[in-house]
Amino acid sequence: MWWFQQGLSVLPSALVIWTSAAFIFSYITAVTLHHIDPALPYISDTGTLAPEKCLFGAMLNIAAVLCIATIYVRYKQVHALSPEENVIIKLNKAGLVLGILSCLGLSVVANFQKTALFAAHVSGAVLTFGMGSLYMFVQTILSYQMQPKIHGKQVFWIRLLLVIWCGVSAFSMLTCSSILHSGNFGTDLEQKLHWNPEDKGYVLHMITTAAEWSMSFSFFGFFLTYIRDFQKISLRVEANLHGLTLYDTAPCPINSERTRLLSRDI
Repeated sequence: MWWFQQGLSVLPSALVIWTSAAFIFSYITAVTLHHIDPALPYISDTGTLAPEKCLFGAMLNIAAVLCIATIYVRYKQVHALSPEENVIIKLNKAGLVLGILSCLGLSVVANFQKTALFAAHVSGAVLTFGMGSLYMFVQTILSYQMQPKIHGKQVFWIRLLLVIWCGVSAFSMLTCSSILHSGNFGTDLEQKLHWNPEDKGYVLHMITTAAEWSMSFSFFGFFLTYIRDFQKISLRVEANLHGLTLYDTAPCPINSERTRLLSRDI
C-alpha cells in the first residue's frame, strides 16, 4: 500500500498540491500574457485579470473545500483521541471555527479581485491569513497538550517552528504593507500590477510580496505535517432509514447502512 492510500493522508496532500497548482498555473498565465511582472507579484495579482482570474478563482474554491475537509477530519481525530480532556475539547472546537473562517476567506479572495472590490478582497485576505495563523497556533498548542501520550515531541517542535515562520512573515508583511499604503508612496497602489525598481516604495513592495509568499509556504508546510497523523484515521458515512418508503407513514426500524468515506479502515 502506498503512503497516500493509508487512512485519509490523501486529504492534506491533495490540498497542498492543488493549491500550489492554482498559484503556479495562474502565475504562468499572467506572466505569459504580460499582466504582471515575473519578480514576486502579490499572490492575488496572479488572478486579477482574465483569463487567469477564472482559473485562479475556480481552483481556489476547490482548494477551500479540500481545506474544510482537512480541518474537519483533524477536528474529529483530536476529538476521538482526547474525548474527556476539557482544555483539548475547547481548543479543538476553537480550531475548527478558525479553520472554517480561514477557508471562507480563501474563497472570498479567489472571487473578489483587488482591482474590482478592494475592501472585500482585503477582508478575505485578513480572514485567510489572520484566522489561518490563529488556527495553526491553536493546533500547535493541541500538539503540545497531546505529547508525549498521543504523539512524539518532534511533531510539536516542527509545528512550532512553522508557526514562528508564519508569525515572522505576517509581521513583515503587515509592517511593510502599512508603511507602503500610508500615502507617502502614491495613491491607488491596489490598482498597480507593474512595478519598476525606480518606483517609490519598490523595496517595501518586494518585502511585502516576499513575506506573503513566505507565509503561504508556512501554511503548506503545516498541512503537510498532517499526512502522518491522517494515516491513522478513516471516516464512515452512516445512513439511518426511518421507513421503507418516502411517504408520510409511521416510522419502522430499519438497519443502518454504513459506507466507507474515502478510505478503508486501518
